[in-house]
Amino acid sequence: MNILIVGDESMLAQVLEQILQSEGHFTDVVEDGATALIYADDFSYDLVILDVMLPLLDGFGVARAMREHGNNTPILMLTARTSVQDTVTGLNAGADDYMTKPFEAEELLARVNALTRRSGEIVMKTLSFADVTLELNSALLRCGHGAVQLSHKELGVAKMFLANPTMTLTKDMLISNVWGGNANVTDNNVESYISFLRKKLKYLKSRVIIKNIPKLGYRLEVSECCKDTNGDLFC
Repeated sequence: MNILIVGDESMLAQVLEQILQSEGHFTDVVEDGATALIYADDFSYDLVILDVMLPLLDGFGVARAMREHGNNTPILMLTARTSVQDTVTGLNAGADDYMTKPFEAEELLARVNALTRRSGEIVMKTLSFADVTLELNSALLRCGHGAVQLSHKELGVAKMFLANPTMTLTKDMLISNVWGGNANVTDNNVESYISFLRKKLKYLKSRVIIKNIPKLGYRLEVSECCKDTNGDLFC
């Protein structure tokens, strides 16, 4: 699994990395809340382990912003703050579990496994349309033998299209579902990510196109082009 560790205590971060990597997990580490939001938006993670006391933006703010951005990645909040009110604040901000320091490695791994197992039970693993398949856990978009990595927002947009392949999606629908209804996002943001996905579909030589429907939005269609024996398209 891919796990994002957010904390400004370098020794604690190293311990967390060692524990998680010993179980075969991949980890990224960031030291402040603002950078954590960038990573959470741009990359796909199975879990975020989030400290409360952070520079620039505290853990409560990070969790709240992730949920407002439409990011449903499980969050394990890890902190030395032990009051009931802190726990309530963390859970209300969007955390899925709250664990106090110091901790035992065995308990940490048990909580990690419980959170990721719970998430895996309710989320589909792949979405497919025509010749493309989207792997939700890894954020890989596949066509034939090729694959490209999607950012977190690209994953959200692609998921909307592939889950609703016959529907015309408006920009407002995409903003609401991918960024969150309260996000400060413009139509230009949507157009940029549509352009990113179009380039990646073209790179994969997929027959799937994202068609602009004037005054309405966007819809998936399948082009009439075919692939030759070398994998090149001809029409």
